[in-house]
Amino acid sequence: MRQGVTVRDRRARFSAYAAFAVQGLCFASLVTQVPQMQKAHHLSDATLSLVLLMVPLIAGVGSVASGALFQRFGSGPVLRASQPAVAATIALIGLTGDNDLALYLAVAAFGLFVGAVDASMNAQAIAVERRYGVSLITGFYAVWSVAGILGGLWASLTNKIDLSLFTGFAVAAAVGIAVSLATGHRLYARAEEGGGPTAEELKAAGRGVPWRPILVVGAAMAVAYLADSAISSYGAKYLDDELSGSDWIAPLGYVAYQVTMVISRAVADLAVRRSGPVRVVRIGGAVGVAGMAGVVAAPNAAVAIAAFAVAGLGLAVIAPVSFSAAGRVDPTGLGVAVARVNIFNYVGFVLGAAVVGAIAPLSADHGLRLAFIVPTALILVVFATAKGFDPVPAKGARPRPDSPAMERPVA
Repeated sequence: MRQGVTVRDRRARFSAYAAFAVQGLCFASLVTQVPQMQKAHHLSDATLSLVLLMVPLIAGVGSVASGALFQRFGSGPVLRASQPAVAATIALIGLTGDNDLALYLAVAAFGLFVGAVDASMNAQAIAVERRYGVSLITGFYAVWSVAGILGGLWASLTNKIDLSLFTGFAVAAAVGIAVSLATGHRLYARAEEGGGPTAEELKAAGRGVPWRPILVVGAAMAVAYLADSAISSYGAKYLDDELSGSDWIAPLGYVAYQVTMVISRAVADLAVRRSGPVRVVRIGGAVGVAGMAGVVAAPNAAVAIAAFAVAGLGLAVIAPVSFSAAGRVDPTGLGVAVARVNIFNYVGFVLGAAVVGAIAPLSADHGLRLAFIVPTALILVVFATAKGFDPVPAKGARPRPDSPAMERPVA
């Protein structure tokens, strides 16, 4: 443990882990049931694409709004308010029955709160990393993936034993709300508690954070999330419709994807400390391309599930290292740059939903297979932007976690 890290910091770290876990559980519980939701509402593929497109579009609004809110109130209060709301909207989606208007409203609410949670939980994670003085961000995402595995397995079980969508969603929502309420009070309430700035300094940082390095890592994050969007939103449908997987097998592609994400993220912090973020991101991009190519070529569900696993192994490192790079060009080390980079999360999800949704209907038998070619090719952007993951720190920003400057005790 670094000298200067307090009991308060350890509690905040644990609570941030809990926030990532709740988000992973809720998200996986929902996206792995896309085929079941489509059947319940009798949605065409085109209408389903529009529903899925709503989530990242509205989540982008939620992310931007939360960035403004936690400049005033702090990211902790925003997270404490928005995370139970995410869980509650999962249950509401299950209650919509065959009422399409109710479904659209519930999905819109889900997207808004998901955006707020994504921005605020990442701000909390960066605050914790700043206090500890070493790379910790991929560990938070490993927790997210573990919870995602549990959410996917829960979805598979509910399909196996033929539980209703509402029952499955309600159980996941209840767990999420309970964990959020039990741990949220230990988050950093305001940015300065994490060793960061005052509200006035945050507002100044909003004007001073440079956009160019954020755009570079944001481009890589966008293509990574484009692939992630294709897998999370359409992976179960691909296994179900085109590779003849049964209802309980369909969620397992996402589970395999998250299992290898956990493995990758469990060692990525150490890899970043030893080899630097540029090399880690390049290797991750190469493995991600290989996995996505396997998804495209898969002759059956078993091979596709294995390919999803390979893709997860590579793509896992890009998002967390992007947030860490953003922290190094933010004069405060927190909040503003993180919220900006998080926007590219939704850019990728929007593109993923739009591209896959547009291509899939073109072929009755191989539409999704063809659609997965696009994210496979676009992952090559990661190689072109890799150097941007080790930016020159802005004046007053924290240096790279594995640099000598980060080895000094935290004040």
